[in-house]
Amino acid sequence: MTTYNAKAYSAAGATSPLASTKIKRRDPTDRDVQIEILFCGICHSDLHSVRNEWSEFMATNYPIVPGHEIVGRVTKAGSAATKFKPGDLAAVGCMVDSDGTCRQCRAGLEQFCPNMILTFNSPDKHLGGVTYGGYSESIVVQEHFVLRVPSNLHLAAAAPLLCAGITTYSPMHHWGVTNGKKVGVVGLGGLGHMAVKFARALGAHVVVFTTSPGKKDDALRLGADEVVVSRNADEMKKHAGSSDFILDAVSADHDINAYINLLGVDGNLTLVGVPAKPLGVGAFNLIARRRSFSGSAIGGTPKPRRCSIFAASITSLLTSRLFRSRRSTKLTKDCSNPM
Repeated sequence: MTTYNAKAYSAAGATSPLASTKIKRRDPTDRDVQIEILFCGICHSDLHSVRNEWSEFMATNYPIVPGHEIVGRVTKAGSAATKFKPGDLAAVGCMVDSDGTCRQCRAGLEQFCPNMILTFNSPDKHLGGVTYGGYSESIVVQEHFVLRVPSNLHLAAAAPLLCAGITTYSPMHHWGVTNGKKVGVVGLGGLGHMAVKFARALGAHVVVFTTSPGKKDDALRLGADEVVVSRNADEMKKHAGSSDFILDAVSADHDINAYINLLGVDGNLTLVGVPAKPLGVGAFNLIARRRSFSGSAIGGTPKPRRCSIFAASITSLLTSRLFRSRRSTKLTKDCSNPM
């Protein structure tokens, strides 16, 4: 297989900073799309992976080129690629391949495929080694995993939809968040701020739960109807048993039962944050009101398409987490001038 060199930023080890390098990319095969990366969002999982903080579940292979919130422009398309042509705007999220034959793939749930290939730090079946992500000037991906970017979206601001966006949109879609529902969002960080915007846009009454009183103004500006400081027991008690759905985006250790008790009958709490330690769930907190506690990870290829189309229809949803690479290399990249 023929290859070409691409500029990138990689980390050589768990304590190493990101440094300029060159990586091999495959030339496009028949069904591939080659993309010039214009923007790549920062994701907390990039940092976890670079520091090998999830070694128990997905150990990092070094050198690592992170990044899975990719927006760019198609430069080449394989002879059998029918959905994209050079010049098209395109995006790539957390996955670049799957087996395409298992039950999950056939249902459009490729994120649960046992042979799913992540955008970075997964086995690269084409070149060997591991896949390299979006902290680079270019990437080649099978077109099934490439998404169209609606023309009315700001490219830089659209990038976070590829992970933070789909991670919060997918469980809301699954659990039926809609007009009139009461939705809680635990934590107002990268995932939480996107969850507030989606829940508000879906017509829900949105309550943000935070340990930081200083985030109240931001939460209200983003669309929250109410903000509760979770350390205040009296404020928490006012919301007991009243939520239809709660999205927990906190990765630090916390008392999950305090939020389960905010759910009404048949309410669901979905965890999208990744705490390092197991969470203790009180059985009676679930049983007493037929509550459920679940987790969710990104979304299969149909979900990001719905997510981006929905966001395009409500363009105020987007909040950029991007920066210009000439100013810093600590967060994410404007890859149009990567070095």
